[in-house]
Amino acid sequence: MVRLGSQLGIDLGTSNILVYKRGEGIVLEEPTVVALNTDTKQVLAIGDEARAMIGRTPGNIIAIRPLQDGVIAEYTHTYKMLEFIIDKVCGKRRWFGPRVMVCIPSGCTNVERRAVRKATLEAGAKECVLIEEPMAAAIGAGLPISQPGGNMVVDIGGGTTDIAVISLDGIVHSDSIRVGGNRFDDAIARYMRHAYNLMIGERTAEEIKIKIGSAAPLEEELRLEVRGRDLAGGLPRTVEVTSEEIREALESPLRQICERTCMVLEKTPPELSSDIIVRGITLTGGGALLRGLDRLLAEETRIPVRIAENALHCVAIGTGIALETFMDAKSKAGV
Repeated sequence: MVRLGSQLGIDLGTSNILVYKRGEGIVLEEPTVVALNTDTKQVLAIGDEARAMIGRTPGNIIAIRPLQDGVIAEYTHTYKMLEFIIDKVCGKRRWFGPRVMVCIPSGCTNVERRAVRKATLEAGAKECVLIEEPMAAAIGAGLPISQPGGNMVVDIGGGTTDIAVISLDGIVHSDSIRVGGNRFDDAIARYMRHAYNLMIGERTAEEIKIKIGSAAPLEEELRLEVRGRDLAGGLPRTVEVTSEEIREALESPLRQICERTCMVLEKTPPELSSDIIVRGITLTGGGALLRGLDRLLAEETRIPVRIAENALHCVAIGTGIALETFMDAKSKAGV
């Protein structure tokens, strides 16, 4: 049966949105940010252009993230962003809407699932299918999930961390915690405020995390000059911080991720647990790139931990592969 229209896999993340197009791979990666005029309610920019406005706009223009903790917080702006993304990938003039698979956190409620499906269809999709993030991450990481054996994946995104044990193409046990890269940034900004009386913005906190952030001690500790606004005097000030300090700042969110991972392991059937000991835990998502996180998780669980190749794009790639498999199956069935 001939399929008309494009087929897209969308990783609808809290921090970034990635689009996988069948036959082409990942064709778009944009920050999940929308800039709008509060007076006219008009959307001014979406993606990279909107992200550049964060913290740099006049009072009547705000840059917001329409998704919070992996789910839709601002429905209208999410719909507008999806419409922009679909138009950019498929073109505004098209005969047929694309068939889309969107990944969602495993802890999504039915209401949140319906909101994602409705926004995608209203944005121009002809069909919308949902897939849970840990399943997409496992597929993108190349884990043998179709075999009768335990595969454990920990996907650390911008808004959520999804933990799952997968076997025979199904999730045996999973958990989702609303802690991710954005919570890391908040913890760093809070530490700078308390330790140095220095106010820093969202982008500065993210820069600190990327440049010197770590979850475990480093062979050579790093240093970075940080600029912000002094809370006492109100003037700009520069301070030097170390990776040891940032590790202290990140202790609380990292502990939550480790505790939830151990809880999932405790509820895993014994046979699958023995498989996981052999195969190890696979880390995916942007948060997996935090220095030493694999070592910290390995120490806490006493199980080998590896970071997936191309961890940042695993979920988008897995969503695209799952979409192709799903559509091929429907085509063979003549649906």
